[in-house]
Amino acid sequence: MTAPEPAAWTLPALGWNAFFAEQCGPEDEGLLPARIATVHRSRMSAMAEEGPIRLSLPVHTDTGAYTVGDWVLVEPGTHAIGRLLERRTVLARRVEGSKTPQLAGANIDTLFIVTSCNADFNVARLERYLALANESGAEPVIILTKADLTDAAETYRAQAAALQRELAVVVVNPKEPGATAVLAPWCREGRTVALVGSSGVGKSTLVNALAGLEPEEAQETGGIRARDDKGRHTTTSRSLHAIAGGGWVIDTPGMRTLHVSDAASGLETLFAEITELTHLCRFRDCTHEHEPGCAVQAAVASGAVDPARLARWRKLDAENKAKTPEARGPKGRRR
Repeated sequence: MTAPEPAAWTLPALGWNAFFAEQCGPEDEGLLPARIATVHRSRMSAMAEEGPIRLSLPVHTDTGAYTVGDWVLVEPGTHAIGRLLERRTVLARRVEGSKTPQLAGANIDTLFIVTSCNADFNVARLERYLALANESGAEPVIILTKADLTDAAETYRAQAAALQRELAVVVVNPKEPGATAVLAPWCREGRTVALVGSSGVGKSTLVNALAGLEPEEAQETGGIRARDDKGRHTTTSRSLHAIAGGGWVIDTPGMRTLHVSDAASGLETLFAEITELTHLCRFRDCTHEHEPGCAVQAAVASGAVDPARLARWRKLDAENKAKTPEARGPKGRRR
């Protein structure tokens, strides 16, 4: 099955829904909705009902204000951007030394966190991705690849599923015919998924399979270094691809570092079994280390909370507080 021809695209098929339609008023009459498909340093393209289009940016505006998956309203004919619509979800991360978060994708319904059943599998790194996904507003799903190379696939699956309540974990071999059928529940028409994960875990292979790309159209895929199961970067930019059978997929470059910041609610969801107990501690400013009446330490003592998990929560919580800029009001005053 191949992706639909441009003539078959409708706004609902592109992901347009009431959330975006309700943002349009009389002042937008005559403007056409379009969804950003690629963002480069000085140019952008989009998908519209008429097919692929090249966008014209407003004066004194650079592409950094936009990301793949955004909805914009454009002038017919010139395709000049009139305005950017509010995002329903946004995937962003803060890069070391940067004052503003780096946008990785917008209006994503499901975030596929891809890892492999080998040395790449790392629960601490998966927790970072889950915090990112939770904070974005997208539903996280962990995808396990390379299960055919191990006899311990079920162990990997169980470890991943234990990281967050009601977390979906799927084992898939993208190279097998029909393997992507297991991902169909998240890839319906009008839905958007994005892929994140380390280099070499099979993200590009999975994108090629979802998009139904022929070999000559497929994205380059990288090999694995035998000594450490690490992969080479093959995706260098983000782009929106039609999924064969419906939906859209955004591929993202492999992330060498993933700092946790601006993710308080994402961490709260991720470590719910711990954060729910903090309100039961005797002291409001409990550090959950040595205070009497600490509900968290009591749960550790009873075996209800894994001490290693508590240690990782402390680390990520401290990192998030340190790397999240303080909100400041007028004249730089702290709020």
